[in-house]
Amino acid sequence: MSPATAPAAIAGLGAIAAGYDALFVDQFGVLHDGTTPYPDAVETLLQLKAEGKRVVLLSNSGKRAAPNEVRLERLGFPRGSWTHLLSSGEVAWSILAAEAAANGTPRRCLLIARDGDRSAIEGLPLEPSEDGTDCALVLIAASEGDRKSLDDYAALLAPAAARGVSAYCTNPDKQMLTPLGLRFGAGRIAMLYEELGGRVTWIGKPFPEIYAAGRRAIGEIAPRRILCVGDSVEHDIGGARDAGLASCFVAGGIHEGAGDADLRALYAEAGAVPDFIMHRFRW
Repeated sequence: MSPATAPAAIAGLGAIAAGYDALFVDQFGVLHDGTTPYPDAVETLLQLKAEGKRVVLLSNSGKRAAPNEVRLERLGFPRGSWTHLLSSGEVAWSILAAEAAANGTPRRCLLIARDGDRSAIEGLPLEPSEDGTDCALVLIAASEGDRKSLDDYAALLAPAAARGVSAYCTNPDKQMLTPLGLRFGAGRIAMLYEELGGRVTWIGKPFPEIYAAGRRAIGEIAPRRILCVGDSVEHDIGGARDAGLASCFVAGGIHEGAGDADLRALYAEAGAVPDFIMHRFRW
């Protein structure tokens, strides 16, 4: 579905919105930077709603949907300006709940999260573990890469990897935006776990489960009428390609400042070229 050479540059979604009934929109790097909405982002979501579009916020957040929605409201995004919020954390919670129902016994879980947040496992029969020596499951939901080093995580995870403990990564992003700039994300920690010899199940973009869940959330809309909007070539653009959906790359997120040659290299590395490119999420 993507063009063979280069995406079409657009000033805003108003130029192409008539061609789509639904949009899968990323959060971080598109709507906000984690602390502040980007210019025009709030108004653009409201305009999409006014145009009758179904908007699914498709996020590689290891948190479940509800806390993501609360954070968006606190940032100034009115609830109801999106149709659904679907996070990789929500998809993972459903998978783990189904596994728990089948297993029937609680398991100890080493949760890699941020600020001690345990919402990713709330309501599940999982008992928190403090290190990798006695856990039966590793859940990598978030990164504190602005506070810890990869060596810190290696020391925590190595015992679990050595014992062959399976891990789930519910945030495949390898980089994250922080007030200090780009730092390594949960996806990089999951890669580290694989480097240590552990097995990882990846949930979120660009993997298929989250796109299938997004399709279920919007009902019977043809793939050609769905547009994915995001700032990660690897996750948003590559994921859209694999799902057979059109894509629009927002160049002002994690790839802010990248030149044409840099972007072409990213497209080549991901094996995916977006259909459209715009500098920021705007109408």
